[in-house]
Amino acid sequence: MKPLMLHGHERAITKIKYNREGDLLFSASKDKKPNVWYSLNGERLGTFNGHNGSVWCIDVNWDTTRFMSGSGDNTLMIWDCETGKVIGKLDTNSSVRTCSFSYSGNLTVYSTDKALGHQCEMFIIDTRNVDAGLSRQDTIHRISIDGPRISAVLWGALEETIITGHEDGVINIWDVTTGKKINTNKGHKTQINDMQMNKDGTMFVTASKDHTAKLFDSDSLMLLKTYKTERPVNSATISPILDHVVLGGGQDAMDVTTTSARQGKFDARLFHLVFEEEFARLKGHFGPINSLAFHPNGRSLSTGGEDGYIRINTFDQSYYDFHFEY
Repeated sequence: MKPLMLHGHERAITKIKYNREGDLLFSASKDKKPNVWYSLNGERLGTFNGHNGSVWCIDVNWDTTRFMSGSGDNTLMIWDCETGKVIGKLDTNSSVRTCSFSYSGNLTVYSTDKALGHQCEMFIIDTRNVDAGLSRQDTIHRISIDGPRISAVLWGALEETIITGHEDGVINIWDVTTGKKINTNKGHKTQINDMQMNKDGTMFVTASKDHTAKLFDSDSLMLLKTYKTERPVNSATISPILDHVVLGGGQDAMDVTTTSARQGKFDARLFHLVFEEEFARLKGHFGPINSLAFHPNGRSLSTGGEDGYIRINTFDQSYYDFHFEY
């Protein structure tokens, strides 16, 4: 298995995301330019130029017409995928930490950091008629978060709910129509770094600093499975075709030493979804893995690291031949 190495960023990768068909891979990093690549051959299609700070979160809608990015320069931008032009820009009080399109692409949720005396806030906006005049007046809900900030966000089923993961490890479900909290669960001990749905949206996996990834029911927030490692987990993703979960992480960037790569601290680790057992590892990065994404067809896995590289690993036949004995 020889991975494709994509190097178009000057600083650490913060987020990678496939579009629904999987032909394009979008990436964001701590430099100020999100990129888009052809996932088949790793060729760079273009960049989105306009931000003035680290880009923390990105998302693309289901028909790949709109792309969204939230940055440390206190803006959320919505772009035209085809031309790379900005079609809407929202100014916020602090960094935009998470953002997500709803499944239909009509609604968008984004959240801001708790900083500079401002509370963490979550906004739900309608993005159907986005233009240069996009402003806070278009907000459907503005929810102030009293406690620790939101560090990950997902849309629930039928766009009726929003699931948020927080810095203190709590998971909340919000009602989109009323903006009220309807369910909560203390899922982790410390910060949730990433949350990703499975293919049909019935379960989601969380990655946390407390060295675990956990599988939850997306309706009741019931804990289903726990995947344990001995270092912080920055990202986790579920295979769309097999019962596999992949965890990526490593130490905090400031704790990294040269021996860490040799000891396998930066490997992507494959676990069985049901049995919670680790069965394989993917080597390659020279720093912690910050973001993971499965191709929608389940045949390849992309990893984005602190070293600024994205690696697209296409699985060999032996991956599909491997079966757990039970």
